[in-house]
Amino acid sequence: MRDDVFPDGLLLSPVRALAWADAPGVDGLTVASLGDLFDTEPQPEFLLLGTGAALRQPPRAFVRAVEALGIGVEAMDSRAAARAWGVLRAEERQIVAALLPL
Repeated sequence: MRDDVFPDGLLLSPVRALAWADAPGVDGLTVASLGDLFDTEPQPEFLLLGTGAALRQPPRAFVRAVEALGIGVEAMDSRAAARAWGVLRAEERQIVAALLPL
Protein backbone atom coordinates (compact mmCIF):
# COMPACT_ATOMS: atom_id res chain seq x y z
CA MET A 1 0.00 0.00 0.00
CA ARG A 2 1.24 3.48 -0.87
CA ASP A 3 0.50 6.64 1.12
CA ASP A 4 1.04 9.81 -0.86
CA VAL A 5 1.15 13.20 0.80
CA PHE A 6 0.00 16.35 -0.98
CA PRO A 7 1.17 19.21 1.24
CA ASP A 8 0.06 21.95 -1.17
CA GLY A 9 -3.41 20.62 -1.97
CA LEU A 10 -5.06 17.97 -4.11
CA LEU A 11 -7.44 17.89 -7.08
CA LEU A 12 -9.46 14.69 -7.50
CA SER A 13 -11.63 13.39 -10.31
CA PRO A 14 -13.01 9.89 -10.81
CA VAL A 15 -9.99 9.09 -13.01
CA ARG A 16 -7.03 10.95 -11.46
CA ALA A 17 -5.46 12.64 -8.47
CA LEU A 18 -3.20 15.64 -9.07
CA ALA A 19 -1.05 17.67 -6.72
CA TRP A 20 -2.49 21.19 -6.58
CA ALA A 21 0.82 23.02 -6.43
CA ASP A 22 -0.62 26.49 -7.11
CA ALA A 23 -3.68 26.22 -4.86
CA PRO A 24 -4.93 29.65 -3.82
CA GLY A 25 -6.36 30.41 -0.42
CA VAL A 26 -10.12 30.05 -0.04
CA ASP A 27 -10.66 33.75 -0.76
CA GLY A 28 -8.69 33.48 -4.02
CA LEU A 29 -10.64 30.56 -5.51
CA THR A 30 -11.75 30.87 -9.13
CA VAL A 31 -12.96 28.35 -11.66
CA ALA A 32 -9.66 28.87 -13.51
CA SER A 33 -7.69 27.94 -10.37
CA LEU A 34 -9.17 24.42 -10.67
CA GLY A 35 -7.62 23.87 -14.11
CA ASP A 36 -9.44 21.21 -16.13
CA LEU A 37 -11.03 19.53 -13.09
CA PHE A 38 -14.55 19.87 -14.52
CA ASP A 39 -13.62 18.40 -17.93
CA THR A 40 -14.93 14.92 -17.21
CA GLU A 41 -17.60 12.77 -18.82
CA PRO A 42 -20.14 12.58 -17.47
CA GLN A 43 -20.13 16.07 -15.98
CA PRO A 44 -19.61 16.06 -12.21
CA GLU A 45 -22.69 16.42 -10.01
CA PHE A 46 -20.83 18.63 -7.60
CA LEU A 47 -17.47 19.82 -6.30
CA LEU A 48 -16.40 18.74 -2.83
CA LEU A 49 -14.38 21.72 -1.65
CA GLY A 50 -12.04 21.06 1.26
CA THR A 51 -11.22 24.44 2.77
CA GLY A 52 -8.23 23.39 4.88
CA ALA A 53 -8.15 22.66 8.61
CA ALA A 54 -11.48 24.41 9.25
CA LEU A 55 -14.63 25.07 7.27
CA ARG A 56 -14.55 28.41 5.49
CA GLN A 57 -17.21 29.58 3.12
CA PRO A 58 -15.87 30.15 -0.43
CA PRO A 59 -16.56 33.48 -2.12
CA ARG A 60 -20.11 33.77 -3.47
CA ALA A 61 -18.71 34.71 -6.89
CA PHE A 62 -16.82 31.40 -7.01
CA VAL A 63 -19.88 29.38 -6.00
CA ARG A 64 -22.05 31.19 -8.57
CA ALA A 65 -19.48 30.58 -11.32
CA VAL A 66 -19.32 26.84 -10.56
CA GLU A 67 -23.11 26.59 -10.30
CA ALA A 68 -23.42 28.37 -13.67
CA LEU A 69 -21.62 25.33 -15.13
CA GLY A 70 -24.36 23.09 -13.71
CA ILE A 71 -22.15 21.81 -10.88
CA GLY A 72 -22.98 22.19 -7.19
CA VAL A 73 -20.50 23.15 -4.49
CA GLU A 74 -20.25 21.45 -1.09
CA ALA A 75 -17.72 23.13 1.20
CA MET A 76 -16.33 21.46 4.33
CA ASP A 77 -12.98 21.15 6.06
CA SER A 78 -10.48 19.11 4.03
CA ARG A 79 -10.53 16.09 6.36
CA ALA A 80 -14.32 15.83 6.10
CA ALA A 81 -14.14 16.31 2.33
CA ALA A 82 -11.63 13.45 2.02
CA ARG A 83 -13.92 11.16 4.03
CA ALA A 84 -16.95 12.21 1.98
CA TRP A 85 -14.97 11.54 -1.22
CA GLY A 86 -14.44 7.92 -0.23
CA VAL A 87 -18.09 7.35 0.67
CA LEU A 88 -19.51 9.07 -2.41
CA ARG A 89 -17.12 7.42 -4.85
CA ALA A 90 -17.94 4.03 -3.31
CA GLU A 91 -21.52 4.86 -4.32
CA GLU A 92 -20.15 5.62 -7.83
CA ARG A 93 -21.29 9.25 -7.65
CA GLN A 94 -19.83 11.50 -10.34
CA ILE A 95 -18.04 14.11 -8.26
CA VAL A 96 -14.78 16.03 -8.20
CA ALA A 97 -12.86 17.44 -5.25
CA ALA A 98 -10.48 20.28 -4.56
CA LEU A 99 -8.75 19.88 -1.20
CA LEU A 100 -6.79 22.79 0.21
CA PRO A 101 -3.91 21.96 2.57
CA LEU A 102 -4.37 21.63 6.29
